[in-house]
Amino acid sequence: MANALKIGVAGLGTVGASLVRILQTRADALAVACGRPIAVTAVSARDASKDRGIQMDGIDWYADAVEMAKEADIEVFVELVGGSEGAAEDLVRAALGRGLHVVTANKALLSRHGVELAKLAEEKGRLLNYEAAVAGGIPVIKTLRESLTGNNFSRIYGIMNGTCNYILTRMEREGLSFADCLKEAQRLGYAEADPSFDIEGNDTAHKLSILTTLAFGCEISADQIYLEGITNISIEDIHAAADLGYRIKLLGVAQKTESGIEQRVHPTMVPLDSVIAQVDGVTNAVALESDILGELLMVGPGAGGNATASAVLGDITDIAKSRPGAQEVPVLGRPAHLLEPYRQAEMQSHEGGYFIRLTVQDRTGVFASIATKMAENAISLESIVQHSKQPVTPDRPQTIILVTHATMESAVRKAVGAIKGEGYLIGEPQVIRIERPKT
Repeated sequence: MANALKIGVAGLGTVGASLVRILQTRADALAVACGRPIAVTAVSARDASKDRGIQMDGIDWYADAVEMAKEADIEVFVELVGGSEGAAEDLVRAALGRGLHVVTANKALLSRHGVELAKLAEEKGRLLNYEAAVAGGIPVIKTLRESLTGNNFSRIYGIMNGTCNYILTRMEREGLSFADCLKEAQRLGYAEADPSFDIEGNDTAHKLSILTTLAFGCEISADQIYLEGITNISIEDIHAAADLGYRIKLLGVAQKTESGIEQRVHPTMVPLDSVIAQVDGVTNAVALESDILGELLMVGPGAGGNATASAVLGDITDIAKSRPGAQEVPVLGRPAHLLEPYRQAEMQSHEGGYFIRLTVQDRTGVFASIATKMAENAISLESIVQHSKQPVTPDRPQTIILVTHATMESAVRKAVGAIKGEGYLIGEPQVIRIERPKT
């Protein structure tokens, strides 16, 4: 096919099969939009006999994806294998080393080796595109790399994992436990058989580390993220949040401070009337705060075959539209050798303070002791109330809910530690940060 952009796809799972199908069924429209045809000429996957609903005529099959990266007659290598080490890394390095453009959806790979791969791509004068690596179908990478060039960012945050958002939504709407909602998410295919990567916050952390680099021009530092998942969120926390006018979301947050950059992933209470509180189910949302634009909130499907394939397709069409000799967009927003070293900030005060849930023995002086420990750590309380759906009796443990004004993370941890040492606490205390988005 004359002048066609030849594509090789490694990995024909849900996303890979969807991508090839779209490229085949919409070939004519894409050729008009890009000014040249796009043709899948090589693929690699584990099982050649599996029916994936795609046409294989004229496509070379490779059992070894590395061999495809090194030898196939292609210009663009699409990596949809996954994983931060091993095969995926070998594939991308081989493709870039050979001088191919690369498109990937692999956030784990980029969070671990993104700077090195960016340097390799730039040395070879090739594109490394990865829109699908963060927030699925939401075009946040292109927005940061291209559309908002010149803006100085102060904070980025968002809901970046559909599994966690689905579980928290079901817990609130149906009053189900975390365990029950997780089982349902697994049954529907929203959660893996081993869901720990999602529910412990690692998936969100990988995505956040990439956005942090694009927003703040620093090297990727996925290991410098405060990480807390949703496994400890109980239905009692969900109810208490609603009573106080909040909803719990797992947020990834990165912000620039005087002492450095703060990155954190954790359950967060957001006001019920905020836009991000309305983002339910498997939907994702990313907010960008900058000096010129102000705040931009982007909402859309964060996962799934078509949503992710759409993002990969956008990266491919960008390559198809590019012309030899044109100035390429730096992989990480600025040339890799100009990225600043990552400087980690201490966990700062939070505008909305903290929600603290304590289960205590019902005895005289407990309220006074808790208030004293807070005061000793210069923590101002917005409210301190007994929260129970059951009648108060002398032998029944009581739940006390505290909401603080803005304060330091270290002060809260110190105060809670002091309370634990008093001997009246039952079980572990629950501490959830409160954020008040601008929208």
